[in-house]
Amino acid sequence: MSERSVSRAHLLRAAGLGVAGTTISAAATGSPATAAPDRHEHPNVRLIRAYYEAYGAGDLTALRRFLAPNVRWTIPGHHPLAGVKVGVAEVLAFFAQLARAGFRADPIFLAADGDWVVDLHRGWSTQPAGLDITWALAFRIAAGRIVEAINYPGDQHAADAFFWRVYPLAPIPDRLMVK
Repeated sequence: MSERSVSRAHLLRAAGLGVAGTTISAAATGSPATAAPDRHEHPNVRLIRAYYEAYGAGDLTALRRFLAPNVRWTIPGHHPLAGVKVGVAEVLAFFAQLARAGFRADPIFLAADGDWVVDLHRGWSTQPAGLDITWALAFRIAAGRIVEAINYPGDQHAADAFFWRVYPLAPIPDRLMVK
């Protein structure tokens, strides 16, 4: 077995343990988590790998196919983009705002267990530069679509400070005007 095709699942099975669809990180294999999937990879890991390809391309139309109509996407924190986004339109609007800051994400590690996929990824901004941290996302999958995602930043204070700099509230009285 080549070093590139070694997955954490293979290692765990060799040790008598098992976690379906787990992939060794880029640091361990020398190849990114978006490398060609192992043919034994959990289907939900393949789904999230494809989601990240569409996200990396900035293709909001392509991202739509990964989201269940009633998707719930939780963004923790105390900043203008924080909160629970419900439904495809709200989640895609959130992604559009991330794109405004040139936000990028590179998967490091993906693992599946049943309906859940957990990922670690490097997330950073380019417009303006200033945020570069590790994030974890927990995705719940049903019928081949993301029905829930919970985002966990590695440094919540850095994320809050960055998002306040990039997405300030409108000044009063504009902020309080009913439209």
